[in-house]
Amino acid sequence: MPPSDQPAHPPLRSFGRIKSRAIKPRQAALFDTLLPDIALPDPKAGPIDPLALMPGAKAVWLEIGFGGGEHLAAQAARHPDTLMIGCEPFLNGVASALRHIEEGGLKNVRLHADDARDVMAALPDASLDRVMILFPDPWHKARHNKRRLVQVETAAEIARLLKPGGGLRFVTDWKDYADWALEKFERTPGLVWQAEAADDWRLAPADHVVTRYEEKKLGDTAPIFLDFLRT
Repeated sequence: MPPSDQPAHPPLRSFGRIKSRAIKPRQAALFDTLLPDIALPDPKAGPIDPLALMPGAKAVWLEIGFGGGEHLAAQAARHPDTLMIGCEPFLNGVASALRHIEEGGLKNVRLHADDARDVMAALPDASLDRVMILFPDPWHKARHNKRRLVQVETAAEIARLLKPGGGLRFVTDWKDYADWALEKFERTPGLVWQAEAADDWRLAPADHVVTRYEEKKLGDTAPIFLDFLRT
């Protein structure tokens, strides 16, 4: 068939396994009782209007790959007037997040238990006040770098979604991924790195929430914090 008629290939998976150990019964039950009420609409079914999900929200934040949901839930509790959208394909992480949401009585969180890139594609331009990517899968072997979440296309999509003055935070504990992400984001029109001194990327920002994953120190460096502003 002519090149223009060839079907587009889906992006490579940027995440590994989607389930590990058996999910505890209490958390498994939340998939039936809580998740249907806070799940995002299917992003493949059409555009998503974030303000329709929480009328009156003063801001909209997106966390890509929320892990166990500790950071997402903590930020939601701190900012009850902000709609928190969280995406995570790892079902054990979704189960953990549901527990945190239920225990916190949080009403401002919406979840997507799958690839965040589908949600990003369904959101309108300049619809987000903040995007957070904390400790994504590093895919640190060179032959696997192409599977990293942060690519030129992802960076451009984040810039499209952020409002002027909106912020992007990327955190990793792998030196090579920090260099990789910094290069991709700095070459993206509209994203400006906010660091002025070494402590700006070495020290955790005041509003950072330490998670159990971060405490495990699985990377090859202390966490590196990269904050960008959408100009």
